[in-house]
Amino acid sequence: MISLWAHLFVASRPNVRYMQIVASLTDPAQAAPAQEQGAGIIELRFDLMDGDPVEIVQQCKTSSSLPVIATFRSAQEGGRYFGSPEEWAKKIAPVIPLVDYVDVEQQFAKQAGPVKEAGKTIIASHHSAQMMPLPVLFVLEQELRAYGDIPKIIVTPDNEDDLIDLVAFTRAAKKPICTGVMGARFRYARAILPLFGSEFVFCHTGVPTAAGQYSVEEFVTLAKLLA
Repeated sequence: MISLWAHLFVASRPNVRYMQIVASLTDPAQAAPAQEQGAGIIELRFDLMDGDPVEIVQQCKTSSSLPVIATFRSAQEGGRYFGSPEEWAKKIAPVIPLVDYVDVEQQFAKQAGPVKEAGKTIIASHHSAQMMPLPVLFVLEQELRAYGDIPKIIVTPDNEDDLIDLVAFTRAAKKPICTGVMGARFRYARAILPLFGSEFVFCHTGVPTAAGQYSVEEFVTLAKLLA
């Protein structure tokens, strides 16, 4: 296994330069610190915030010049949004003109039309509490790419073999692609996957939005060490 990891690392190491650090925030006041620490994109987790989403975006943009991702993460996929796809569409509509990316979970794909019409980049996401076989991952990638610009596939590996499969998928998948893991058990995969072509790595400034996240400051240091 060690020799396989060494081969894959050497073969794919240059991809780290294309990775973008996303600061996933529960407080728009953290946008300025996130930018100062080295984040390249801000994700606003509206499902974890109180207040008017439009005002939240405006506050973020007042203090930061970074592109913004709008996300209402559903409870089924690890967030706190409990509404229907139709309700999701109503909630996301006011912020579409104000942001650069919109996270659209697979279950909300039929509501992606207004996002496309506005010319915004769609992060087509799917978060799973389990690992999927390689053939299923490639099918899922195609399904997500059918309505989105950047597929985001987050899984939960059971063991190291699952993690190697995820690395192999990330390397072989059409780009752009974003992959990652849920939970803290294989936290180090968050640092490894960008080396093999994952577009984004989601970090935090302030309160973590997911178990196992690195802070922006931690990941900036890791990226420098791995470059």
